[in-house]
Amino acid sequence: MTPGESVTNQIARRSKSNLAFALSTLSRTRKRDMMTFYAFCRVVDDIGDEDTAGVEVRRQLLQEWRDGLTQGFPHPDDLQSEIAELPKRYPIDRAMMAEIIDGVASDLDHRFYETHEEVLAYCYKVACVVGLVSIEIFGYTNPACKNYAVALGYALQLTNIIRDVGEDARNGRIYLPLEDLRRFKVTERQILEGRPPASFEALMEHQYQKAMHFYAEAERLLPEEDRHRMLAAEMMAQVYSEILQKIRKHRFQVFGRRIGLSKLRKFAILGAYTARGFMRAV
Repeated sequence: MTPGESVTNQIARRSKSNLAFALSTLSRTRKRDMMTFYAFCRVVDDIGDEDTAGVEVRRQLLQEWRDGLTQGFPHPDDLQSEIAELPKRYPIDRAMMAEIIDGVASDLDHRFYETHEEVLAYCYKVACVVGLVSIEIFGYTNPACKNYAVALGYALQLTNIIRDVGEDARNGRIYLPLEDLRRFKVTERQILEGRPPASFEALMEHQYQKAMHFYAEAERLLPEEDRHRMLAAEMMAQVYSEILQKIRKHRFQVFGRRIGLSKLRKFAILGAYTARGFMRAV
């Protein structure tokens, strides 16, 4: 830990998140505020994933965060003080941030989802709402940007679900719709034990097509006049869609080493989007 370093920077430095990388396209003030929001998302997500703590302990910690956001923190730490300031600077509904916590808390009770619609409801809370808050910090002029944020949130989270099938299975969770498993004759046990049958590739191709539908929808819905304000979001879309394509190229081998992009490729994407922003500014 660097002396004098803020809690948000500490979290960003420890994380290899693609979101933290994409924020390099933002102005200094907006980047600072997005890092605060990102740190909040990381902290509550870590609470939900902390298996060394009991479920009730984690539920209570998440409830404390939720109460603090909606009613005020009685004794806020540095991050809580910073996150409480965001709705004062941007038109961010505190209830939306609480909804993110609700999504994380649902992981404490649900390890399986029966239908595609149930998966999308989960994705909305943990990803689409994150996008809706983020665009308020990015700034936009056309309200249609909200529809763009929702579509992109679905695309990114479905990509996460595809990429993390193996990791989630090791934690006893399956986010692929059980109705799809039955359709492609893949059993829950085969997923949880990491021994997918030959039909697994067809199952994952089906999930891939769902994600690609939402990437296409996001591209269609992004208002042209706000495209330069959404560079960070567009960079996320580029990074995650390339990860998705790479996973498909590897025939959905998601039970081994996590598939991602090289740092060199990420810098190339960052350079391209930075140049795009510069060209729009001149």
